[in-house]
Formats: sequence, C-alpha cells, structure tokens
Amino acid sequence: MRPAPRTPRRGRLMERGRTAPVRTCVGCRVRTAKSDLLRLVVVEGVIVPDPRGRLPGRGAHLHPDPACLELAERRRAFPRAFRLPGPLDASALRERLAARAAQQQDGRMVSDV
Repeated sequence: MRPAPRTPRRGRLMERGRTAPVRTCVGCRVRTAKSDLLRLVVVEGVIVPDPRGRLPGRGAHLHPDPACLELAERRRAFPRAFRLPGPLDASALRERLAARAAQQQDGRMVSDV
C-alpha cells in the first residue's frame, strides 16, 4: 500500500515548503506567522517590545500597528495575555509604535521596533 502524501496542518502558513510558527495578535485576534508579529513582555509593570524574542517571561504577540495596540488596550487584553493583575503601562510601547508608523509614512523602513 502506498502512503498518503503529507498535507500541511490546518492553520499553518507555508514558507519555502516548511510550516511557519503561528501566533495570535492580542489586539485584533488574527492568527498569522510569528515573524509578522512583535513579541511583548512585561518588565516591572511596563510592557516592552522584544523584537529578538529573547527576554524572559511570558510573552504576548501584537501586530506592530498602533491600531492593534489601541484595540488591545480597549479590550483590556494585556493583563489576560500576561496573566497579571491590574493595569499595565503601555506608554513606552505606544511611543515606539507611533515613531515606527511615522517613519514608514516618510518612506523609511525600520528593521526593529
């Protein structure tokens, strides 16, 4: 008997014949490739970006878009995603995303947030 051909798992994105890790944006709740999202961690009550994905602690993923950040704050998604009580300070993250959006509008691409 001939083995059945392998098919990609449902919900995975193809990348050069290999499956890419999939994560969900805490703002818009869209599942997409991990490389398209920005990892966030909490350091002393402040949400900070982790573009290299190396900081310790529980992470959450967000599109690098101010609209997704606003949606996540309105839905109060960060305390749930990080499993921490109370409000978290996202002002530093908001400023970095706004600066990145302004640079993209000027035509300059930014490699890291």
